[in-house]
Amino acid sequence: MLTVIVLFLVAGGMAGFLAGLLGIGGGVLVVQVLLFIFVAWEVDAEVLTHLAIGTSLATILVTGLSSIHAHHRRRAVRWQAWARMLPGLCLGGWLGVQLAVAMDGARLQMLLGIFLLLVALRMYRQVRLAGQGREMGNGLATLAGTAIGSLSTFFGIGGGILSVPFLHWCRLRMQEAVATAAACGLPVALVGTLSNVLAGWQDPRLPPGSSGFVYWPAVLGITLTSVWFAPVGAAVAHRMSVIGLRRAFAFFLLFVGLRLIVLNWNV
Repeated sequence: MLTVIVLFLVAGGMAGFLAGLLGIGGGVLVVQVLLFIFVAWEVDAEVLTHLAIGTSLATILVTGLSSIHAHHRRRAVRWQAWARMLPGLCLGGWLGVQLAVAMDGARLQMLLGIFLLLVALRMYRQVRLAGQGREMGNGLATLAGTAIGSLSTFFGIGGGILSVPFLHWCRLRMQEAVATAAACGLPVALVGTLSNVLAGWQDPRLPPGSSGFVYWPAVLGITLTSVWFAPVGAAVAHRMSVIGLRRAFAFFLLFVGLRLIVLNWNV
């Protein structure tokens, strides 16, 4: 158990540092670490992926508060845009969990692998939405919020890698897009966490310490360090070029994504 606690603390530190350094949600890394640990624990294959995703969302719920507070102090969050997206984010957050729990663990891991390949491509090439975009109307905000929320809770990520380019396309400055995306991640994580708790409530296949598909010892260990290391990553990002690091992490995601696809190809 001591080794596992150390793994949670290290994973939290790495996730927080990468989130601050590269501007990506730590959930991308946290899900992979949790999958590794739950497989080693021989958690039932039908629930371990759902448990990793639900637990990742719960960690985002905690660490996101710190990020939002920091951005709000700099008056970078555009709360009007956030409010327009809120209904869609909540609806999508609930919908993503329902889609995930209806899917078997192997297929969910394969889709996660494909998603990681797409994330790796975007990180490596810095793909951006073409054009200047348009002002965000209520219809567009709801549609985009639903898509971002559903994909975020389906894969257990914060959603910044999806919402930042959309908000920037909607003519927010990049700093405002990053800050508003952080705020958008909070309702998604809240709805996703509650939905995962209810979806897996009293499932006998889950390990002790779980409430539905959320494993609280992991949430505690990961958030204890991620909150402290995110500002460190942000400070480093202001002092050095992170292009090489972004591409290195893209190759890591490429490897993880291919591994998930290969392992679950014939399952």
